[in-house]
Amino acid sequence: MTTQHPLTEQAEALHALGRDDDAKELLARRLAEDTEDGAAWVQLARCHLALREFDEVIRTTGEALRIAPEDYDALIVRAYGLRRTGRRDEALAAAQEAVRLRPESWATHITLAEAVSAWQERWPESFAIAEHAVRLAPEEPDVYRGLWKYSLLAGRHDAQRFAVAEALRLDPDSTWARQELAAQQAAAPGIRLPAKAAAYADGLAAEPDSALLRAKLDLTVFRMLRGTRWLAVLSLCIAGAFIDLFPTEGETPKELPIPLGMRLYALFLMALAWGLGALLRYRKLRSGVRLTLQSLLRRMFWARLVLAQAVWGTLLAVVIALVPWSERGIPQVLFWTGLIPVLLTIWFDRPRRR
Repeated sequence: MTTQHPLTEQAEALHALGRDDDAKELLARRLAEDTEDGAAWVQLARCHLALREFDEVIRTTGEALRIAPEDYDALIVRAYGLRRTGRRDEALAAAQEAVRLRPESWATHITLAEAVSAWQERWPESFAIAEHAVRLAPEEPDVYRGLWKYSLLAGRHDAQRFAVAEALRLDPDSTWARQELAAQQAAAPGIRLPAKAAAYADGLAAEPDSALLRAKLDLTVFRMLRGTRWLAVLSLCIAGAFIDLFPTEGETPKELPIPLGMRLYALFLMALAWGLGALLRYRKLRSGVRLTLQSLLRRMFWARLVLAQAVWGTLLAVVIALVPWSERGIPQVLFWTGLIPVLLTIWFDRPRRR
């Protein structure tokens, strides 16, 4: 077994931490000392691949293969660089050579699956290759990421779920698996918005820099916030019903002012609706979801507007119920003033079919 130079080992550790620029500096120092260090060239290629510097990946793996033409690690990294630059035939050739040199390696087979996936009609073949890689190393967590990816291309949702479950069994802290599990839970049919938000929050905890998960969590929390407008509508309806704002034609309307006990009972029902519909639900939310709600109210004008509308409608409902009105004219105006803006925005927010 070949021992790596200490600078190459340090660079490998930095690469594992995502500090690829720092790793590149160490490798540049090492290669300035010895341009024939093939392991250093391969590690430098990995850093370039992580930074999406694909032309440099091809150049550095070329140097590594010049030194050791049968270095299957170099061929693996080179295949990914060629694949990302659209040179799919060369990528396939590099992956096939890596498999020939190391047929017992799951990594070479996953690389071959990646190369084959450049042809859409061969996506089922990519999936079959990934399945073979899993059979070679069933206790290797990283192999299941490949299975997940190519099962996604092949439309094998059962294999997707299996890959995520196995990856988390072997490595409970697996970032990609936790993120994918959150997406699966959030997409489950019939899931309620708080549970969906909790799933996205769990995924974001595993991958804090994920812009996609952040956007999905923001959208879900915003949809939850929009639901508070219905509580304002309910409050207005409770107030209107208790003081008989719109008496039925032919029936004797309630005598005004309404007794204090009935007005207080209307307030109690409004408080109960808000308590069950918003406050209790808010207290049960994950801390990450609550923090997102607070952040959304600071960052997003429409979130503040939605909450303001809910508060405005509810305040008018309280005024309608609490004041001992002797006539219905003013409370009717207050009712429509609170209801119409809320219903209009609810109507504009509704999903539209094309």
